Amino acid sequence: MAEDLFSDHSSLQAQWIQAPQSDLRLFPQLFSREESDTFFSQLRDGINWQAEKILMYGKPVTVPRLTAWYGEPEAGYCYSNVMHTPLAWTRELLAIKARVEQVSAKAYNSVLLNLYRDGQDSVAWHSDDEAELGRNPTIASVSFGAERTFQMKHRRIPGARLSIPLGHGSCLIMQGETQHHWLHQIPKSKKVRSARINLTFRQIYPVDRQASG
Repeated sequence: MAEDLFSDHSSLQAQWIQAPQSDLRLFPQLFSREESDTFFSQLRDGINWQAEKILMYGKPVTVPRLTAWYGEPEAGYCYSNVMHTPLAWTRELLAIKARVEQVSAKAYNSVLLNLYRDGQDSVAWHSDDEAELGRNPTIASVSFGAERTFQMKHRRIPGARLSIPLGHGSCLIMQGETQHHWLHQIPKSKKVRSARINLTFRQIYPVDRQASG
């Protein structure tokens, strides 16, 4: 039954985040502390983490975090000019996905995982607007481990910025036109000394399907 997905200490209570040309919902405690501790350990030890390299100004640079890509066989994804073939779902990832799909009322066929080992790991300003995601994608971002600040800034409105703390067991859902109008990042932080695992669930479409309308 659907209600069995939720422990006594997880919460369906969402906070709507008000910002122009966006659709943002935050579930501060979608997973209980006990669930979050368990998932963090399972993902840290069981995921096939990789240290990726990308080209910057023609030179290979190691990204400041570890990454992994999981999902359905057809959910290949190109980001940072690198094509990624998904690994098969694990039991833990499917359990997390089921929770997220229930609260977002969306289906996802893939997930990008990032392991921020400490506050020196980060991700620069970007938006999740690759062709494979389709128009107005829904991105569900789950966090386990150390709290990090998720910063957003509008592409065209000066001063339109958000700073959202993403804690242990939280889920931020970005949908509608958000990716068209906003950039986001996880900046470095000298105060953070422990690890954070982030999972962003997505629905991937074949690029030729998008091109055909």
